[in-house]
Amino acid sequence: MGAPKATLEWHGSTLLRRVTGIATRSVAPGPVIVVAAAGQDLPALPVGVEVVADARAGRGPLQGLAAGLAAVDQRALVAYVASVDVPLLHPAFVRRVVNALVASADIAVPDVGGRRHALAAAYRVEVRTTVEELLAQDVLAMNALLDRCRVQRLSGAELPALESLTNLNEPGDYERALALPAPEVSVDGSPARAWSLGAVLRGRDRVMLNGVAIDSDPELPLVSGDVVSFYAGF
Repeated sequence: MGAPKATLEWHGSTLLRRVTGIATRSVAPGPVIVVAAAGQDLPALPVGVEVVADARAGRGPLQGLAAGLAAVDQRALVAYVASVDVPLLHPAFVRRVVNALVASADIAVPDVGGRRHALAAAYRVEVRTTVEELLAQDVLAMNALLDRCRVQRLSGAELPALESLTNLNEPGDYERALALPAPEVSVDGSPARAWSLGAVLRGRDRVMLNGVAIDSDPELPLVSGDVVSFYAGF
């Protein structure tokens, strides 16, 4: 890609800031964890997002999953796992995947386009034991974890906002995604397009998002269907 994906610019923000902001909107009040390489420089993150370091470098997403699950242990039963390069992620997609996980399964994974999307899936935190067993055997493939666990597959017909699965593996993917029109939102009852709250603030600081008062963080990511309104102070 030519630069670390986490720091790539995204309409006045960064990929990491957008994805963590959407994750925060999706799973609140649950913890949001960023797994980084030791010493990795990261862009600014939303308040409350935690950063943990990979125990060992160069061992792929399975090692990162182990670190992330360890960080949420005792604070959550289920964790949604996302890569950093999914700027079209939508909270409705995240919530649907998490809520679809049934008691008889360890992992709920979208099975779309002929493959299982292990980095857009919901994991029971207790699968950390299996993850660590695989790592101890130097088995690093995410598919090995899926093959070892009880997996609930979710078809595209079961999922909203399938654009959430769009990831950016090549520079061309990034350029095409950057050129996409901003999400359609409503601002004080009028249609608008905006990637983030800052695009519609216009100096105002008393904001409601989907009927809930929020801080006027200009980098807060917006998604299709959001309703932004402003109110006067008293």
